[in-house]
Amino acid sequence: MNVITKSPIDDRQETQIDDDLKRLRIDRSRTAGRHTRGKLLGMLLGLCLLIFLISSWLFYRQLSAATAVEAVRVQARSTSSSGEIPGALILNATGYIVAAHKIELASKVSGRVAWIGVDKGDRVRQGQPLVKLEDEEFRARVIEAQGQLNSLKARLAALENGSRPEETARSQADLEQVRADLDNARVSLDRTRTLVDQGIVARQSLDDAQARYNAQTARYSSFEKSYLLVRTGPRLEEIQAMRAQVRQAEGSLAFARSELENTVTRAPISGVILERNVERGEFVTTGFASDRGAKGYVVSLADLDDIQVELDINQNDFAKLGANQPASVTTDAYPDRKYRGLITEVSPEANRQKATVQVKVKVLSPDQYLKPEMNASVGFHPLDKGVVSRETEPRLIIPASAVRDGAVFVIVDGKAIRRHVQVSGTSPQGVLISSGLIGGEDLILNPAADLKDGQNVRPKEVQP
Repeated sequence: MNVITKSPIDDRQETQIDDDLKRLRIDRSRTAGRHTRGKLLGMLLGLCLLIFLISSWLFYRQLSAATAVEAVRVQARSTSSSGEIPGALILNATGYIVAAHKIELASKVSGRVAWIGVDKGDRVRQGQPLVKLEDEEFRARVIEAQGQLNSLKARLAALENGSRPEETARSQADLEQVRADLDNARVSLDRTRTLVDQGIVARQSLDDAQARYNAQTARYSSFEKSYLLVRTGPRLEEIQAMRAQVRQAEGSLAFARSELENTVTRAPISGVILERNVERGEFVTTGFASDRGAKGYVVSLADLDDIQVELDINQNDFAKLGANQPASVTTDAYPDRKYRGLITEVSPEANRQKATVQVKVKVLSPDQYLKPEMNASVGFHPLDKGVVSRETEPRLIIPASAVRDGAVFVIVDGKAIRRHVQVSGTSPQGVLISSGLIGGEDLILNPAADLKDGQNVRPKEVQP
């Protein structure tokens, strides 16, 4: 029998193959370990992100939280010659300057803009041309209406003047000719009747002569009536009807001229152009307005010598005010400039959502520094005190602890607003402020060193 023996070389090959197979086998214990580590790492990152978000929210809440501050309401008094401070403001409020009457000026006719004579901010006088539309079609309508009127006027004149002598003479001549033809027809009829009676001509000739005579008789009657109409003239009803047509044509001409005149838009009042709404070549309409198509109005203007301050007064403070209440007005842009004012309008109804009543204060002597939509502060004076004059300018005494680096902080809508003030002296009650405040503001006492302009604050107590 044959015995198969393995050589050492074959043994080494088998060993090498076993080692290769072992290396190709997947180590599941190592794969499971890596998967577990990945999950732990993801959970750790998510936890870190959650901690970061919570920290950020707490930090933001801390920053946005209103800081409690000690506040006092500023009292305004007028300094007399004896140094006493007898009177005080009863209320201070903030609002916006508005034009008493703002006009959005529209064109009376539709058309394409041919010329614009003003720009935003220009001062205009009453009657000044502002915008002109293309007017070729309107001029043609005027010419057409004028021609129609002239034609009707000529016909009316002919009716009112009656027939001319030449027309009467011509009608009379025509009547005489017809009379002659009638006489001739009568003579011919008589002759024919005689001949028929004598048996010379046939009966048919008599019938023909009678027919010619009858026709001439009717023709003479027609010409006679025409002659009478020429001598009498037209009927009164015809003249009245023609006069009515003339008046209608005059109205059409006046309307066409008005349409032509309305192609030029003029300023109804003297004032300032607040907005220019059209450009040359744009179409202006009287029926509708579109941002992309035709425009509804051409410019807006207002008389800036007649301006008001519009305020929303809290219902709790509304009882302190009345009609013709004197007031002093200042603006944030020019705090050193003060203006006299009076309450001229009080809304007949309150705002339910805001719990306020709208009040309008007329600025008595405005100047070029006051512009619509500017912020304004209004201090209301007692009715018996009147508006302060330049000889007794309003001055304020505030605690010295409220002033820091030439400025103070006042509370406006829950925020600390920094205002520069001018200190003109001191008194036992505090420091004397000549500009920067008008009275009635909620003033922050002992402002913290880190208090910033615009920071949210809430007063601990506001002393009236």
